[in-house]
Amino acid sequence: MVNDVLYNKKSIIERCLIRIKDVYDNNPKNLNDYTKQDSIILNIQRAVEACIDISMYIVSKEKLGIPQNSRDAFEVMNHNGLISDDLLKKIKGMIGFRNIAVHNYQKLNLSVIQKVIEEHLEDFEEFLYEVNRFL
Repeated sequence: MVNDVLYNKKSIIERCLIRIKDVYDNNPKNLNDYTKQDSIILNIQRAVEACIDISMYIVSKEKLGIPQNSRDAFEVMNHNGLISDDLLKKIKGMIGFRNIAVHNYQKLNLSVIQKVIEEHLEDFEEFLYEVNRFL
């Protein structure tokens, strides 16, 4: 039976990625439109939060420990061989982006957002692939 919590979080990530790609439309000039920029940032943030929820759920369900924060949950997963070292590094970057988006929105610059869209959306897909056995 498919775990509903994890399945729903996976669906959120997939939906966010589709929305980001649709709004960005392979055109960096779309980032100059504040409505599109907000939509993209919000969907990246939602996708990161869904990854965090998945990791917290897996760590709890597998009784791997009690993470002190979102990064810690991914480190516990990595320590237990559930995600690779490379993915852990990428996820820490995602969390850093999310934290800036949530707490210091004005510090985000367009080149960083563009780089996330063009080079790091597949990090979400890699995360889903590595945790697929729990989904």
